[in-house]
Amino acid sequence: MNTTADIIDSESSIDKDFQLFSDMTQLEHEQIVFCSRPEVGLKAIIAIHDTTLGPALGGTRMWNYTNEQQAIRDVLRLSRGMSYKSAISGLNLGGGKAVIIGDAQKQKSESLFRAFGRFVDGLGGRYITAEDVGMTEQDMEWIYSETKYVTGIPKHMGGSGNPSPVTAYGVYMGMKASAKRAYGSDSLKGKRIGIQGAGSVASHLAQYVSKEGAEIFITDIFEEKAKKVAKETGAKLVKPDDIYTLELDIFSPCALGGVVNDDTINYLKCDIVAGGANNILDEEKKHGRELIERGILYAPDYVINAGGLINVAGELEGYNEKLAMEKTARIYDTVLRIFDVAEQHKIPTIAASNRIAEERMRSVGRVGNIYSSNSHFSQRKGQIYLRDRK
Repeated sequence: MNTTADIIDSESSIDKDFQLFSDMTQLEHEQIVFCSRPEVGLKAIIAIHDTTLGPALGGTRMWNYTNEQQAIRDVLRLSRGMSYKSAISGLNLGGGKAVIIGDAQKQKSESLFRAFGRFVDGLGGRYITAEDVGMTEQDMEWIYSETKYVTGIPKHMGGSGNPSPVTAYGVYMGMKASAKRAYGSDSLKGKRIGIQGAGSVASHLAQYVSKEGAEIFITDIFEEKAKKVAKETGAKLVKPDDIYTLELDIFSPCALGGVVNDDTINYLKCDIVAGGANNILDEEKKHGRELIERGILYAPDYVINAGGLINVAGELEGYNEKLAMEKTARIYDTVLRIFDVAEQHKIPTIAASNRIAEERMRSVGRVGNIYSSNSHFSQRKGQIYLRDRK
């Protein structure tokens, strides 16, 4: 079985004949920006997937990738997912993402993030960044020192702060909707839920399901983080590889992508897969279909983890926490709609979700396809607010 470490370190998913423009064409990206500032140790990539609905908003993650090709593939997949996430959530935003190549535990500095902020600013609003894996509010504050095109800044500076609690709430809503479809009731009381990862989203999710009386199993490659969540929620600690083989009602990947793959899918013993990680399915079409064959209901990840995006998007018009939570709660109904479309057309739930998102992008695309700072969108209230913030 591919272990968690293998998923991080393996180069098996990187084609030897890697071609950047071929991948951009296949995934329909508009732009990729490579950012280098060796004096401060900055190596970053910004990918803008689609700006049909508006400027590309998506988080920056800092990760110690095995090689540069792995980082490129990650940013391409993640940015594409943001386009679909914005579309399915009804937001007037496109999809983008950024990755900073480096060890988030050892290589952070004010100068590194300020240099990155200048690259973001150079895009003139086509890309708006936010907090993601390996990043903190302090990092976002440093980026904000150099650009107004950043969300997820601390609340004391007028932002929404860490989006993880809202992301977790959306995953929780998606999980409850999945339970409603699978069991006829959305109650999670007594349900055996395996959470893979013990980061900020996972820890908040564990709190939500714990309050409902679920039986929780938690794991993380950093054992101390998992122990902390276990202590706070009464969850049972398990080894990283054991999470795949547990008898569960719900498997909730909340760390790495690609964890439902050719190997691990054979070990899954659950009714539902619903997690906060991005790109949970290693291959959407193939593994989406295989989950159906195994009788496993899949809640598309970019739908149920959209709470964080909904939260930071609220900053563009003046942040309102109550409104952000209300919009995130609608994920419940969106997931049920996706299940209905999937059943009606006899397709995997991920295909149903993609269909709904693509239809919205096509519909709005008839107005105009590519966002620029001079476009009509920039005259809307949100963009005026963004320009005047600094």
